[in-house]
This record gives sequence, structure tokens and C-alpha cells, in this order.
Amino acid sequence: MTTTSARTAPTTRAWITAVFVAFTMSGLAIATWLGRIPSVRDSLGATTFEMGLLVLGMAVGSIGGLTFAGHIVAKVGARRGVQVASVCLAAGIVFAGFAVTFGWGFATIWIGLVAFGFGNGLVDVSMNVSGAAAEKAGGRTIMPLFHAAFSVGTLAGAGLGALTEALDVPVVLHFAVLGVVICLVMLAAASRFGDEHRYEEHEDTETSPTPVQLTRWQVWAQPSTLLIGVIVLGMALAEGSANDWLPLAMIDGHGLDNAAGSAVLTVFLAAMTAGRIAGSPLIDRFGRVPVLRVSAAVAVVGLGLLIFVDVIPIAIVGVVLWGLGASLGFPMGMSAAADDPRSAALKVSAVATIGYVAFLAGPPLIGFLGEHIGLLGALLVVFVFIIAAGLASGAARETGAAAETLRRRRAGGDRRADGAHGAAPGHQAPDHQRDATQRGGGEPRLQADRPDHATDDTMADPASSGGARTDR
Repeated sequence: MTTTSARTAPTTRAWITAVFVAFTMSGLAIATWLGRIPSVRDSLGATTFEMGLLVLGMAVGSIGGLTFAGHIVAKVGARRGVQVASVCLAAGIVFAGFAVTFGWGFATIWIGLVAFGFGNGLVDVSMNVSGAAAEKAGGRTIMPLFHAAFSVGTLAGAGLGALTEALDVPVVLHFAVLGVVICLVMLAAASRFGDEHRYEEHEDTETSPTPVQLTRWQVWAQPSTLLIGVIVLGMALAEGSANDWLPLAMIDGHGLDNAAGSAVLTVFLAAMTAGRIAGSPLIDRFGRVPVLRVSAAVAVVGLGLLIFVDVIPIAIVGVVLWGLGASLGFPMGMSAAADDPRSAALKVSAVATIGYVAFLAGPPLIGFLGEHIGLLGALLVVFVFIIAAGLASGAARETGAAAETLRRRRAGGDRRADGAHGAAPGHQAPDHQRDATQRGGGEPRLQADRPDHATDDTMADPASSGGARTDR
């Protein structure tokens, strides 16, 4: 008999779809601002350093959102967290748009970006918490695809930014329309989120590791936390510096106009999206460390071509390589931080905070250097940090259950891949889903499409739920 909660709660399929929408809208919101940076600079008549300080406002707000997100999500849940964040995102970007178009001044734009950044930090944590729970409910690894959806959103936003730059659309009109649309779609999507706490209570079983209560400072003191933080810091800087500075670097360093500079950002984001979609099976096959090392090498080569080769087509090839190389570093760092279920939440929070330092300190640093040596020369800072991330990549090696899973994948080889036609593209189907497919001869059903009492037993089994993994 179907329970009342089963009739009223969203299905797992609806929940997963809603999280995809939230990630996509989050990416669209970020790229809406980034795609109009050239127009904002022209409107203000700002120097490169002043633009770095302006972008710093969004980074400060993001740090605030990240800091308070844990308390907000614990208190009201991920659903409410996304809804609050959507209002902050819309209010911040619309306010900033009015400030730019009507000349309200640098400080007023900065305030709008702080609010926008706060919403960004809050939605980042909230949708990842809900996405991890939806992944467990669905019984298959889909976190990397959530991040690919974010990249799709940034790609769409950058494309719209390039189009509005070319058509000379007023910033306030662009920001107001997109701000309202993003807010309404996020509110609707969040209403379809499931209750992430329903799955937390099933984590501890007889075969689960004995819980050990660690303090935040104990987690920060672990060498692995700091080394994974270096990986995330380097790759976050590689991604964030392109978002903040690539259009202006192409305009000032390679002589493109505003529309073409914004279009090159679209190329970078397309490469990021392709890397995240195609990268998951590579991680499953070879493991994090080899993929991280190759990714860092590809990003270094691409950034080197952009900086040192004054030929626009080759520079654009460099942008593509830069995007491909930077695409998987942040998700792999988060997955490595979550390997140990005993300290996963605190370690992910610590590593994410280190990563956000790139968004906080990176813009003004590159802006200051760009004022003196040019933006292309300033990007050598990113070059160095990507190399550091590659050298620290051994810290992301799989441990515990993640290492055993990788060992089984390597031992199984192509035989397991051939038997996993029911899994999502690029992912292996869980054992219980493959068994169900073989018995029934059809597609495996999502677990939560059944009544709640039928899913609880499945959620209690770490082998079927994926344990505490947060692979992205």
C-alpha cells in the first residue's frame, strides 16, 4: 500500500531533474554577469585594477554565502537554501544592472555584487547537498553530470552575453530579464527537491566505518586536507581567472573587440562543459591521479599558447585546451575530500573554503599585476598555480571504498562496461540495478519511483546507495 508521504513527495526522477535545473540556472546567473564585464568597464571607465576590486565584491559575497550556508541548510534544508539564494541572486544582479546603466557609482555596483555573490555561495552548497542526496536515492553516480549542467548554464549565459554585447543591449535590461527568469525557475525547481535528511539516517549500518567525531580544526590540520586544497585552489583559479579576465585579456592582449572577447569566453565554457561530460568515464577507468596530472598538463599548455603566442587562432586553440584541462579539477578535489565518510562533510567544507580563496584573492591580484605588466603577463600567476595543482595531485588518490571500487573497475575491464547498458552514459550501473535488468530484461527503475517503504531498505545498504561518496 502506498503511503501518504510516497504520494506527496517528489519522485527521485523529478528530484534529480530539479537539481539539474538548479545547477543550470546557477551557471546561467554567473555567466550573465561575466558576459557583460566589458560593457561594465566601459560604462565606468575603470582601470584593470579597479575592475579587479569590483569583481572582488562578488568573491566577498560568495565567501559569506559559503560560510553561512552550512548553518542555513542545517536549519531549513537545501530546498529553502536554494529558494533564499535565488532571491539574493536576482536582487543582486538586478540592482547591479541599474547601478551600471544609471551611473550610481562603483560602490553601489559593489554592493549589488556582494548580494549576488552571497546568493551564489549559498546556492552552491545547497544544490550540492541536495544533489548528493538525490544521487543516493537514484542509486547511481550523477554528480559529475550536475556540474556539467552548471557548465551548460554558463555556456548559455556567455552566449547571451556575447549577443547582447554585439546588439548593444542595455545592461539593466539584460540583467533584469535574466534575473527574474532565473529566480522564478529556481524557485519552481527547488519545490521539487526531496528531503535530503531522509537518507542520512540510513548511513550507519553494521558494515559502515565506526563514526569518529572530528572537530573542524582537526580536519584542517590533516596534511591531506591542505594538499587537496592546493589542487582545488589551483584548478579553481584556472577556472575563475578565465571567467573574470579572459574577455578582457583577449581584448587588451590580442586586439579583439568586446563582442569577440565575450565570444571567446563562450569557447572556454564550451570546452569546460565537454570536459566534464567526457571526463567521468576517464576517471572511472584510470583513477583521479592520472587524470588530474594530464588535466594540469593540458591546462598549462593551453594557457601557455594564450599568453606567449600572438596569433589569434592559436590563442583560441590554447583557450580550448585551457578549458578542457581545468574542467575536472574542482569536482575531483571535492570527491577526494569526501572519500572518508567519517570526516566527509567537514573536509569538503574545508577544501571548498580553500578553493574559494582563488575567487577572493585572484581577481585583485591579477588586476593589480595586469595594470603593470598587462593581463596576459598577469595570467602567469595562474600558470604557476596549475603546476602546483598537478604536483599535489597524488593527494587525490582514492582511499577506502573509493579505492576498492576503482580496483574492481580496472579488474572488470570491458566485460563490466558491456553489461552496463542500463547505466547513465559514462557511468557504471550499480550491482543491484544490473541484476534487476538481467532478471527482468528491461531498464532498471529509479528506486524512489517506488513507495517510500520500498526504498528504505535499499537506502540502508551502502553497496546500493553508494555510501557517503560525493563523486562529481
